Amino acid sequence: MAAAIAARQAGASVVVIERGVLGGTCVNVGCVPSKTLLAAAGARHGAATNPFTGVPTSAGKADLGALVAQKDELVAGMRQAKYADVAGAYGFEVLAGHARFPDPSTLEVDGHALRARACIVATGSEPDRPDLAGLAEVEYLTSTTAMELAEVPESLVIIGGGYVGMEQAQLFAHLGAHVTIVGRLAPQAEPELTEVLRGVFATDGVEVVEERASAVAGSAAQITVTTASGRRVNGHRLLVATGRRARTDGLGLAGAGVRTDERGSVVVDEGERTSNPRIYAAGDVSGAPQYVYVAAAGGRVAALNALAADPAAPAARVDYTGLPSVVFTRPQLASAGWSEAEALRRGRRCECRILRLDDVPRALVQRDTRGAVKVIADADTGRLLGVHALADGAGEMMLAATYAIKAGMTVDDLADTWAPYLTMAESLRIAAGLFRNQLPTSCCA
Repeated sequence: MAAAIAARQAGASVVVIERGVLGGTCVNVGCVPSKTLLAAAGARHGAATNPFTGVPTSAGKADLGALVAQKDELVAGMRQAKYADVAGAYGFEVLAGHARFPDPSTLEVDGHALRARACIVATGSEPDRPDLAGLAEVEYLTSTTAMELAEVPESLVIIGGGYVGMEQAQLFAHLGAHVTIVGRLAPQAEPELTEVLRGVFATDGVEVVEERASAVAGSAAQITVTTASGRRVNGHRLLVATGRRARTDGLGLAGAGVRTDERGSVVVDEGERTSNPRIYAAGDVSGAPQYVYVAAAGGRVAALNALAADPAAPAARVDYTGLPSVVFTRPQLASAGWSEAEALRRGRRCECRILRLDDVPRALVQRDTRGAVKVIADADTGRLLGVHALADGAGEMMLAATYAIKAGMTVDDLADTWAPYLTMAESLRIAAGLFRNQLPTSCCA
């Protein structure tokens, strides 16, 4: 969609080819459905764990079928408003069919040739299936099929502790299931935040077995996951959340001269062009970071470069400076910019400060101090390199962090910038102030 809009704004004629459901991963099976279900589960969990003794609340049994129906209604509405109606407003056709490249210079849709100056492959990704003994013999859920269940399972084992595994674990735990994660928890997060998150999951009743799964067995009544150490984990249902792979089946990329890497992702240069100069790729299929805003940025860049006077000289490229990310756990786990490990890998001397949420007034008044904020700065210049947070609304904080990183602000700049009180975003200013002075601070100082 981003590529089509950019191309139309540049004056080109455009056709979008979709073999599945319009809207792709984000609106249909990814961001939108998962976050609305997480919000529902969070509402129930909030009622069950209400910290305010003067306001009694209760949380009864969840009706997952009703929540899924409400989710489906939201998805259908957004698919129409944000995709079909947008295509109509910009004046490009959405053609239903299967596209493939029979040779390097031809594109076919259901066997009919379609002529174009350039093609952009934006077919996204799909849940990956690990090479795990016994997995092919058992019924298991993916992040897609889990969000179609009509009933909350009594118990659920999740293989994979990344962002999908963590979100799905809390979703079902907050709806009343007994959940066990098998795998390393939050492998990409800062270790200080992961340690706090372990405590959060333990409080939520989510058991975390930080070992690699080696085999799966079971029946319709029970699934058993065996770990590398021989430990056995049982549950009524199994969800596999070990990552996603590029969706390229049936495209004929090899015959089109489009190179893919060892993971099956389409190889592109900094201008999103593939090894075939007439074909570009953007989004998850190109191995880019799997965020909808990265896919959109890549789509715009691909379209601009495909229409440039000299396609061999990219006119645009994606700038990843200050790239934010959010895992919609409760509290949220979010980041912008570099991790401490990445800063060191890049040869930067860095200093870090960690602010616990019991030093943040907003967290105190909400009676939820689970979490922390970590700020990473260049040791020589004080320039902000990364911000990481585990907090209620941490994702909202990352917009300010991204702006600060892209603007080249130092921690002194951040400490001296206005921050509204009482907000969680104020923790950025407080954490930056720790580079000057690590003594306790007053609410009003």
